[in-house]
Amino acid sequence: MSSPAPFVYCPPQEPLQTVYEDQDLLVIHKPAGLLSVMGRLPEHQDSAYLRVLKQHPQAKVTHRLDMATSGLLIFAKHREAEVAVSKMFQARQVTKHYIALLQGEIQLDGSVDVPLITDWPNRPRQMVSFEHGKTAKTLFERINYNAETDISRVKLTPITGRSHQLRVHMAHIGHPIMGDGLYHPEPSRFALPRMALHAAYLAFQQPLTQQKIELDLPAPF
Repeated sequence: MSSPAPFVYCPPQEPLQTVYEDQDLLVIHKPAGLLSVMGRLPEHQDSAYLRVLKQHPQAKVTHRLDMATSGLLIFAKHREAEVAVSKMFQARQVTKHYIALLQGEIQLDGSVDVPLITDWPNRPRQMVSFEHGKTAKTLFERINYNAETDISRVKLTPITGRSHQLRVHMAHIGHPIMGDGLYHPEPSRFALPRMALHAAYLAFQQPLTQQKIELDLPAPF
């Protein structure tokens, strides 16, 4: 068996799209294929955060999306906003959901409540571990099903925020996310140039101004 080809980072070069901005926060549309933050290697420096810093030198990271995931990503413009947004996420005061394409038919809405842990010998993979894993819960809701391609479009709502949670949970129930190079047994089965997972919706109360913010970014697939 031939070994997998080495990873070559080729992020998209189009300018970042600003979805929302005020004096404290910046919300962008992170494209699939772009790191949220800089990697350790010099060739992995290009990232959403590095690009934001060029326009907002005091910007801070508040949360992340996987490189292969697209969608809404919040940055704080200064330290006070970073602290306030971090507390907001910790208190689970942010409503968010993702749109995904899954292999197979999702017939009923439901939830996945299984603990996750890092698969250390195979990092960055995560795995289910009932003995050592941390609590993780995801709600899923069927949107539609394409019988011709055997693909379900679903809304995913993470109740917790574990690394790769949505990806592992969907694979665990036998409906991996299409194009997922880590958890789909046949990631190239469906002709998508990317993983079909998109952070589509955020709603929260701006912690410094108390303004209610609701953002909806349609999935590009």
